[in-house]
Amino acid sequence: MASNSPHVYHLKDSIPFHESSLGSIQRCTADQLPVLNGMSLKRLVLGPRGIREPHWHANTPELAYSLSGEALVSVLDSGSVFSSFTIKAGEMFQILSGSLHHIENLSDSESCEFLVCFRHERPKDFSLSAAFGAMTPAVFGNTYNVPASSFEHANFSTDAKEIIAREGKPTVPDTAHLPNPHKFNVEGMEPPLRGEGIGSVKPARSQFWPALSDGNLAMYSLTVEDTGMREPHWHPITAEMGYVHRGTARMSILDPDGKVDTYTLKEGDMYFIPPAYPHQIEALPEGGKDIHFCIFFDQAMPRDIGYKTSAAAIPHEAMAATLGLTRSEMPSLETAVVDPLMVKRVNDVDKVESWTR
Repeated sequence: MASNSPHVYHLKDSIPFHESSLGSIQRCTADQLPVLNGMSLKRLVLGPRGIREPHWHANTPELAYSLSGEALVSVLDSGSVFSSFTIKAGEMFQILSGSLHHIENLSDSESCEFLVCFRHERPKDFSLSAAFGAMTPAVFGNTYNVPASSFEHANFSTDAKEIIAREGKPTVPDTAHLPNPHKFNVEGMEPPLRGEGIGSVKPARSQFWPALSDGNLAMYSLTVEDTGMREPHWHPITAEMGYVHRGTARMSILDPDGKVDTYTLKEGDMYFIPPAYPHQIEALPEGGKDIHFCIFFDQAMPRDIGYKTSAAAIPHEAMAATLGLTRSEMPSLETAVVDPLMVKRVNDVDKVESWTR
């Protein structure tokens, strides 16, 4: 069992790169996990009255999933397109690269928590406070048609503040609870992929959320029960980056050099799998009845090839030769013409030593 897998990072246990009484930000970029390519992840916690300061990303879109709490998100897209909407646990929002946005905890007593995925292994941010700090009071006065002296008490700096505090009650527009193209209720959907008693998948992809096509990101809310298993599979042109929200799981990945990287994931861990690397996920008994993953992809419509459909594509005698069996030794394999995603576990969980190569 790999204890220091090159594919895994303990995000929730990591030292925040920003932390105060208002909240914290933890991140996993290629600096923390070198295998990352084209993706990275942040965990954002906003305390009561905390605000993720207005900012934008210079080189990546953003796809966020709310783990807890209620927040207000405001967005200014190019072309002077304004959006403002509320986000609750189980809902998501998408921000395009370069679009100004802010995230504000609406509670005076409870924290809110987000997973934020980026389409770059090293996201570059600009904060609005730093952008203001790059200009002079006279420039501001000209911009807003006020005397430069109006800003004499402002704290101008090009350093990002990251998380700031709200004074007083939040201003929530009357339309903030209405549907918005930036927003998607992934946990509120009826799962299109479900195995009775083995788990379900709720996909936030362009098929159901057309706005994702512009950002080239997607996410699956995957629940695997202890009687089920995510079948071994690979994504031909898609990288996968997952976060364990609940439970304990075991994963196994085959690297191109023939090494099998097998490891245990607990709540708060994340992993990354490059395109076309075969891998598998299953719940471990010590983690409870099921596992819940938030799995992000670097394509708006991710595709799979599974082991079960692979057996249907390869002739019987070729499959027997592949497995090193004679045709008479070859068992009758249950196959599928459509990837089932999850299968029922009919065998006990292997001891890792018995099958790691």
